[in-house]
Amino acid sequence: MGRIRRALISVSDKTGLLELGRFLADRGVEILSTGGTARALREAGVTVRDVADYTGFPEMMDGRVKTLHPKVHGALLCVWDDPEHRRAAEEAGIGPIDLVVVNLYPFRETVAKPNVPVEEAVENIDIGGPTMLRSAAKNCAYVTVVCNPKRYSDIIAAIETKGEVPGQLRRRLAFEAFAHTRDYDTAIADYLNSVWG
Repeated sequence: MGRIRRALISVSDKTGLLELGRFLADRGVEILSTGGTARALREAGVTVRDVADYTGFPEMMDGRVKTLHPKVHGALLCVWDDPEHRRAAEEAGIGPIDLVVVNLYPFRETVAKPNVPVEEAVENIDIGGPTMLRSAAKNCAYVTVVCNPKRYSDIIAAIETKGEVPGQLRRRLAFEAFAHTRDYDTAIADYLNSVWG
């Protein structure tokens, strides 16, 4: 269940991105991506499929809506061993996404700037990223989720040695994703309390 055939990569922190992207592409993994991440990968010669092409639905509202789609979250939340889940996915044209690599808009860095306008801070509240992290983490029996670029080497090593990401590592990464979204939401709540409270 830890074999990687399709990955969705959407990161604001591009550290290690090209190494991971090339590694996955060299192993025949289909890479779905958005915006600046897709552009960076393409410029490095990595074949990428836009999420909008995969979902059949364009990015809209200045990029606010791009990954919030059933073809993304159905792929991340499907219990692939459950016949009813699999049937529903097949009827909707949804295939698995085995790896989610997401880090979030730089909210803390934004609000740390002096005199940042509240409107700018609010625009740096990531919605799709935490939603993908939580969906993938909840379904870590089927999906590997990575939110920390320091973990890319663990994914590469696991695939090189085992051909897949083992369950123990998937579970640990899922915990890290939930901890990451918790901390992110806490930072948002603390900031908004300071300006709106």
